[in-house]
Amino acid sequence: MKDVTLVVMAAGIGSRFGGGIKQLEPMGPNGEIIMDYSIYDAINAGFNKVVFVIRKDLEKDFDEIIGQRIKKKVHVEYAFQETDNIPEKYKDNFKERSKPWGTGQAILVCKDLIHEPFLVINADDYYGCEAYKVAYDYLTQEHQSSILPLCMVGFVLKNTLSENGGVTRGICQENNHKLVDITETHNIEYIGGKAISEDKELDLDAVVSMNMWGLYPQLFELLENGFDEFLHQLDSLDIKSEYLLPTIIDDLLKRNEVSVEVLKSNDSWFGVTYKEDKENVKENIRILIEKGVYPYKL
Repeated sequence: MKDVTLVVMAAGIGSRFGGGIKQLEPMGPNGEIIMDYSIYDAINAGFNKVVFVIRKDLEKDFDEIIGQRIKKKVHVEYAFQETDNIPEKYKDNFKERSKPWGTGQAILVCKDLIHEPFLVINADDYYGCEAYKVAYDYLTQEHQSSILPLCMVGFVLKNTLSENGGVTRGICQENNHKLVDITETHNIEYIGGKAISEDKELDLDAVVSMNMWGLYPQLFELLENGFDEFLHQLDSLDIKSEYLLPTIIDDLLKRNEVSVEVLKSNDSWFGVTYKEDKENVKENIRILIEKGVYPYKL
């Protein structure tokens, strides 16, 4: 069995959740959180290390609620994503910044902990067991490519929307299972059976990125260089812009520095963006337990 790591991005503040830490909200019948099911699926697929990307102030809660438990099953590391995790030369420019710099920075803070293929996920998204299997298979294969090969597990837009408010999704275009273009699309609302963003109707069957990326350590150098360029071009008054993985990978695609295989999972995605989403997640987990996908107690 080859070493493959699961990176769980959980440093988000979760302001839309309405207070509390949404990544740590109990969803299963015994207090299990979404991450429990994600890690269970990943271990079954062959992953043998988990890196949690969190804020330093969440470390105690994370370790008590999930870390100590997961350490009994798999090797666990913590990476800390903070506002000041930026090159020293830029720190004086962004003293007013109050939140981390996005998913690109979240991966970059793992640089010294990961030396093997790795899969990135969001802490508050449920992806289904098949997604981990197809990603593991890809990451443990040999790839004959002159550029860095990556993969993305794609989901259907209509299966990723919330009835409780707008969401952000990376809308993908692919050709022969290869990613051609990805557009970060904000505030997609599910209205009258349609997906609407900025008064424009989107294809409900479009493939979208849910930040489930299969990556290799060689990407760290590209991320580091890109982050420096991103900060260099940013106005010091702009304290909200983020260094986002879908945008980064789209740029690398355009420059022919990476190729991205689009993998498909037949499992249903669900997650928590708004507090009102919680009951839907709990019901979905109950159904999966009834079907025998998961034991009553993980």
